[in-house]
Amino acid sequence: MDNALWAFGRVSGFVALALFTVAVVLGILTRSGRRLFAIPRFSVVLIHRDISVLATVFLVLHVSSLMLDSFAKMNVIDVLVPFLGAFKPFWQGLGTVAFDLVLAVVVTGLLRHRIGQKTFRAVHWLTYAMWPIALAHAIGNGTNGTAGWFVLLAVGSVAVVGTAVVWRLSAAFLETSKARQGGLL
Repeated sequence: MDNALWAFGRVSGFVALALFTVAVVLGILTRSGRRLFAIPRFSVVLIHRDISVLATVFLVLHVSSLMLDSFAKMNVIDVLVPFLGAFKPFWQGLGTVAFDLVLAVVVTGLLRHRIGQKTFRAVHWLTYAMWPIALAHAIGNGTNGTAGWFVLLAVGSVAVVGTAVVWRLSAAFLETSKARQGGLL
């Protein structure tokens, strides 16, 4: 049973990372106000939200399966308090930091109407920190962190998210934002 939990923990972590990669890119695209191919902006917002929720589900599956695995020996403290784990504490701690950041984004998302848009957005910016921290965790703590297929996935993810972030910071992105506010898109 432990081998199955260990394998499930690894796979669910990879799936969560891939889904969070897509969620980050869709979040940037959503903020731009542009359509995704022929999909209207409101649908892109819904897809971003649904993929983010799915990524969070896989993250919870990743963590909980490793908590049940006798080899990983994770406990609640390891999940919530960074850098205290028995196995590779630094790399596991990065995973804990990323998990805690996801929790903060989820909680503020659920309380969005009570805490206000400014607070929600401020906390939502943590996803820009969460994603590379989670990737570093996967590379340093994962048993496949240096496998060829995972390196290819990691490099591809960095390229896609990096391109989206550079576009997000560019003047063209801001012009699109202004055009959206003016109702041109």
